[in-house]
Amino acid sequence: MKSEDTRILFAMREGDPHTADQLLPLVYDELRKLAAARLADEKPGQTLQPTALVHEAFLRLVGSSQPASWDSRGHFFAAAAEAMRRILVENARRKQAVKHGGGIRRVPLQEFHRVTESPQDLLDLDNALTRFAAEEPEKARLVQLRFFAGLSMPDAAAALGISLLTAERWWTFARAWLYSELLARENNLADR
Repeated sequence: MKSEDTRILFAMREGDPHTADQLLPLVYDELRKLAAARLADEKPGQTLQPTALVHEAFLRLVGSSQPASWDSRGHFFAAAAEAMRRILVENARRKQAVKHGGGIRRVPLQEFHRVTESPQDLLDLDNALTRFAAEEPEKARLVQLRFFAGLSMPDAAAALGISLLTAERWWTFARAWLYSELLARENNLADR
């Protein structure tokens, strides 16, 4: 844990209005790398750039009227992963709108750890992840950290405060559960 990051996060929690300006330079490079990794596997012509994703996520995190309440660096990056997830899902929904050329096109999810190839795949994954979070909230947070924030397994385990072995077991379970959900949805669409 970086002491300067932690000090600023605690100051933000105490309501210091000037700390957000201090936090961004400290976490910007890491957030940008995470955003770039999330967008690297997107289809060519992607309109959302890593810099825009970082800035939008950061604004959502520190720009709300409620004071920030992060307990640690890991908690902050978990919140950033959730913000990036929401932004990517909103972007996918916007692209699916008829006025934006939306249409249903099924692309099999080849690898769970990569960003999916179509907006519909991302929306399907988000819906499945929301259902999963209702049943297994901690495991869903691990998926968000790995999939949307691009954290390594050791970093995600540290952010959640669990052992690496536990994180690996959760990851295996989550992948199987989500794959099963996505496959069932795809089969239901094919049967129509």
